[in-house]
Amino acid sequence: MLLAAFAAFCAASCLAQAYGQTWCGKNYMKTSPVVPPGGQFPVPAASSQPLLAFRCEPAIKPYLPEDILTPSSFIIDTPITSSEVVGAAPISLPEHGSLGSVAVTVSVNGRPLAAGLVPLNATKFELPFTLVGLSPRTEVYDVTCAAEYSPGLLSKSQKFSSTAALSLLPDPPDGRSVTKMDLRTGALLAKPATGKGGSYETVFPIGFYTNFGGYLDSNLTLLNELAAQGFTVVHPVPTFDNLTALDLVLDRMQELGLYLMYDMRWTYMNDTGVTEEVNRIKNRPNLLLWYTGDEPDGTSDPLNATSHSYDLINSLDGYHPVSLVLNCENYFFTEYTSGTDIVMQDTYMIGNNVTFSSQWDTVCTPDYGDCGCDNCKGEFEDISTRMDDFAERLRDDGWARTKAVWTVPQAFGGDSYWKREPTGKEYIVQSVLGINHGGLGVVAWNDPTPADIKASASALALALPTMKEFILSPSASFAHIATGRVDIGVWTVDGRALVLATNLNYAAATVPLAGLPGVKGKSVKQVFDSGASFAGGKFTFEATGTGGFIVG
Repeated sequence: MLLAAFAAFCAASCLAQAYGQTWCGKNYMKTSPVVPPGGQFPVPAASSQPLLAFRCEPAIKPYLPEDILTPSSFIIDTPITSSEVVGAAPISLPEHGSLGSVAVTVSVNGRPLAAGLVPLNATKFELPFTLVGLSPRTEVYDVTCAAEYSPGLLSKSQKFSSTAALSLLPDPPDGRSVTKMDLRTGALLAKPATGKGGSYETVFPIGFYTNFGGYLDSNLTLLNELAAQGFTVVHPVPTFDNLTALDLVLDRMQELGLYLMYDMRWTYMNDTGVTEEVNRIKNRPNLLLWYTGDEPDGTSDPLNATSHSYDLINSLDGYHPVSLVLNCENYFFTEYTSGTDIVMQDTYMIGNNVTFSSQWDTVCTPDYGDCGCDNCKGEFEDISTRMDDFAERLRDDGWARTKAVWTVPQAFGGDSYWKREPTGKEYIVQSVLGINHGGLGVVAWNDPTPADIKASASALALALPTMKEFILSPSASFAHIATGRVDIGVWTVDGRALVLATNLNYAAATVPLAGLPGVKGKSVKQVFDSGASFAGGKFTFEATGTGGFIVG
């Protein structure tokens, strides 16, 4: 009980002392020996010949009876790679000319659902299909995908295969809400959190881990403020000792249209606790997703705990995705992410000496020590590197379409490892850096937070309804540019582009509009401002300034 109360007011890395004498598999006490932690993600071996990493997934997870008469599609990816990633197989390519196409057939129980030619080295190619003839059920349908390729008229054909899961669930009981994942983008789709009807829309979750005891439970007007500030999700931090107060909080969230990210960090390893919590919460109209392991990779949690709780939650509900956050840079990544739909990263490097631990009076190395930011360099790039590494590992494991990555900005400081709080502009740099590197949700640790962080976060939240039409669009083409430590994401949809750029420097910087890929036209409208502007054909950024602009 004391540990739970303490955790609600402390960044989770502070729990190392409570859990034992290792964090991310490393010893960190001065009296402990240096022992390599193990658990590193295996780097795929290089192949001496080209490989085809053939993948197929349904566009939406889950489908419902209401979708049966609506056209849908399977997403086919045919990347050529030189790395021996999961499922990759050798392919003989023509020496000259076009790579050509593969003939793809998608089947369930031997019955073809979709077929067509797919270009080699394509991504997000859609093959249409219909759900007519399939019956809704709680079990997934096992999907078999076959591809056949011939590099020339006289060449012997080559065959490839992949598998997927198709979820067509019955209508949810008791009016339960449903959160779908658009596997073309990784975005969440949900009806309004008020539970008063409406259609499915993309949701870009932005908000905070929010203290429950002594904060949310005693001041419901805080929720009114959060809704007015543009936030879409609230993540109450347990323990929830007063269930009456919890119900009042969740009821008010629903009235205000705030989605719930429900946290089971203290129960996810206990089947009875998971069952009780899921059954108590699953019928709430504003439930967006579940949250299980809070930095389980840093603690002594058994490796199969997240996977076991994931299976149990899906058996009890199945209509909402599951999330967790990983704190370690590289420690049993596959094992922990096998038990989640959304993996979050919480790289906290601001106000932190990442090479010498002020907590434990030791150095921090890849094999030893805990500095609150595992294997970090103390730069904003720690965030983008972590995001990129997580995304690459998901691709290597064959999970790039079925699992999404979110980011957890640092919104606290002045305690333990972190000697100061971020500024509001630094919060924005963290958040936009995460978005530019694939983050589809921004949930910061934690609220209460300084006023300038809250104001900056609100400005971003209020701009996201405009920007998400680009970021979460299945038809968007994306380009990433990094120049002079200005990080730029460009999403292009129907001839218009969203330019979202953040300056990682503690000095001013400029970037010309000309030459940005996919950006055409001279019409520039600014939709987000955190110390950035556009004039004279160039973007100008203050120190740690960020801006969002629609061009064309």
